Amino acid sequence: RARPSSGAHVNFLPLKCDACEQIFCTDHIAYAQHDCTSAYKKDVQVPVCPLCNTPVPVRRGEMPDVVVGEHIDRDCKSDPAQRKRKIFTNKCLKPGCKQKEMMKVICDQCHKNYCLKHRHPLDHDCSGAGRPLSKAG
Repeated sequence: RARPSSGAHVNFLPLKCDACEQIFCTDHIAYAQHDCTSAYKKDVQVPVCPLCNTPVPVRRGEMPDVVVGEHIDRDCKSDPAQRKRKIFTNKCLKPGCKQKEMMKVICDQCHKNYCLKHRHPLDHDCSGAGRPLSKAG
């Protein structure tokens, strides 16, 4: 029988990565060994919010960075996150617009609050009296 001259065990069996589905040898099948870009889909670690130190659950297939960012924007109880949310509290009243502004932008005709894009009467289908002034879209 012939043996490899170096005496080392050589294994070239092709293995499919269960995250990115690429083919690798046994030396490179680990996510870190092939810099797997899909490893987050299989990673079951629970990230912790850097502001409030609360574990943030991440569902399979979600990117932890995105989920933690959404937690900070919506649910985080830390002072910096709550201050950030309170700055932009003036919601646009145009149906379908979710924009919030730092300060109130009141229409002179209907006296309702809008974002900068919808502040002009024609841009929010104004119900107040007066001539339309703009049409931003």
